[in-house]
Amino acid sequence: MSYILFGLLTTSHLKYPRMMKLGRDVTLYGLELGLLTMKKGEFSRFLFMPKYAYGDLGCPPHIPPLAMVLYEVQVLDFLDSAQDEQNNVPLTTFLNVLDTQRSFGNLCFNKKRYEDARERYKQVLCLLNRELVDDEEKQRLEEMKLPFLLNLSLTYLKLEKPQKALCYGQKALDINAQNTKALLRCGQACLEMSDYEKTQDYRTRAQAKKPFDPDINTLLKKLALCYTDYLDVLWF
Repeated sequence: MSYILFGLLTTSHLKYPRMMKLGRDVTLYGLELGLLTMKKGEFSRFLFMPKYAYGDLGCPPHIPPLAMVLYEVQVLDFLDSAQDEQNNVPLTTFLNVLDTQRSFGNLCFNKKRYEDARERYKQVLCLLNRELVDDEEKQRLEEMKLPFLLNLSLTYLKLEKPQKALCYGQKALDINAQNTKALLRCGQACLEMSDYEKTQDYRTRAQAKKPFDPDINTLLKKLALCYTDYLDVLWF
């Protein structure tokens, strides 16, 4: 059986529904059977007997023995993730699934749920490892990768992981070496790691593209302040 990626809206993920994978994230036997009967947009309630849920022993301390379990589920979107099946999905359908993930990732980010946002963006990059058919499709998918790489770089900055932020910023530059946001992200990451020389290099390249960008000028001010503090430490 092919694994299928589902966006599930459950009572525990009402505001932030997750994309889950059958056979990996969805392991409840009854729930997996129920999901296979559903279509996109459908809302269902499933009442599972113990043998289709948590069995005779339950799952203490939250679920008692021999418990019947009620699930409310909505399938927001899905994608067959078997590589051969995924490659046959029309590109427009494939991009719609990615857009759903992007929307949820951005929602999580705006709510400062950075760990959740990171997982959304990384799932999209995983899905984008689709076998390419022609140059036109390759170009479209490369263009799709760029904003997710930038989002991941910013998310890792929020998570105070500048090395990861720099890594994804550099991957964005591999796609578009002149991208101002990618240069800014790399500069911000280098500043967090106290690599002032590289910060200045990225900042200069970014400012050459957008000399009046407020974020770039803010980076310059932070760099100047940090470098002054650095010189003061050396002096003493």
